[in-house]
Amino acid sequence: MLESISQIDGQIVIKVFGEDLGVLRELAQQVLVSVHDVRGVSRTFIDRLGELPQLTISIDRAAAARYGINVSDVQDVIETALGGKAATQLWEGERQFGVAVRLKDAERTIERIKEVTVSTPSGMYVPMSQVAEFRTVSGAQNIARENGTRVFSIGIFIRDRDMGSVVADMKAEVGKRVKLPPGYTITWSGEFENQERAMVRLSIIVPISVLIIFLLLFDAFKSFRSSLLILLNIPFALIGGIVALFATGIPLSVSAAIGFIALFGQAVLNGVVMVAYFNQLRSAGAAREDAVLKGSLVRLRTVLMTGLLAMLGLLPMALSRDIGSETQKPLAVVVIGGLISATLLTLIVLPTLYLVFQRSRPGHRARTDATGLRS
Repeated sequence: MLESISQIDGQIVIKVFGEDLGVLRELAQQVLVSVHDVRGVSRTFIDRLGELPQLTISIDRAAAARYGINVSDVQDVIETALGGKAATQLWEGERQFGVAVRLKDAERTIERIKEVTVSTPSGMYVPMSQVAEFRTVSGAQNIARENGTRVFSIGIFIRDRDMGSVVADMKAEVGKRVKLPPGYTITWSGEFENQERAMVRLSIIVPISVLIIFLLLFDAFKSFRSSLLILLNIPFALIGGIVALFATGIPLSVSAAIGFIALFGQAVLNGVVMVAYFNQLRSAGAAREDAVLKGSLVRLRTVLMTGLLAMLGLLPMALSRDIGSETQKPLAVVVIGGLISATLLTLIVLPTLYLVFQRSRPGHRARTDATGLRS
């Protein structure tokens, strides 16, 4: 999942863009040193920074000219010796195969290639060492490009701290310690980038969702006070979710935020079950205190069953430590913690608030709609 976001295996990925490989390598090392000691950073690495030995063959054009050898002739011999080159065709019935010529694997060494001869126009054979220079150098293991520009990537994993704070501290350290030459840029991506986009969307979606829930409740109960009373279950659930995250040391993430949204539905459901039954008893002529007391006892089993069903179903996810638990666990912990507080507060605080809301309307007589819900 991390690689699909930024092509690098890291929760946070810092990318340094530029043209010169040497400058890019130095800048990447500076960034790595800057973020390594930030609190919460557990592992840092530069993606595919290593070097590989490479054979460089430089043709001596002046020496080749003295023997009357073209540069292309030397290149053809090198290509044939190392990579192989088709020399003829072999037919087997209707099938045709190309026959390639090259040195055996055991003989493809620098010493052996130097002994390979190149023919001259006069019929002489000159060793390759007379017309070319052989050197073994270190070259980049990988030259990565993104949008046509060379890039070095630094992968970062975090632990025991929320991602937003870690990224803010890392940006401050990189800004102080790394000076970018003209034409070089740094970008931040990975799970952090994905989380930022998701949080922006959630900041719009969550208020809209709460508003839609309120409108649906108002349409069902035809009462502003009853709808508002049921919505008060949402803070009841948020309390438990926040405490659960704090107790387990799990930072707020996209998964945890989705868990809070899932809590809204369960909390509202419990409130609907309680308030609807209170109103039903009131419409039948029961006093406020009697309706609340009887309704709470009757609906106790219903509220506990719905809460326990969700909590026990998510318990394996909350206890998971296998691959993928970093995505599943925050959601499950939030939902379980929120349901604990929502269930308890719904059974204790909600009936009390119902009495407060009803007492604030002295002399008000209950009206019922077709569904038997008190407004």
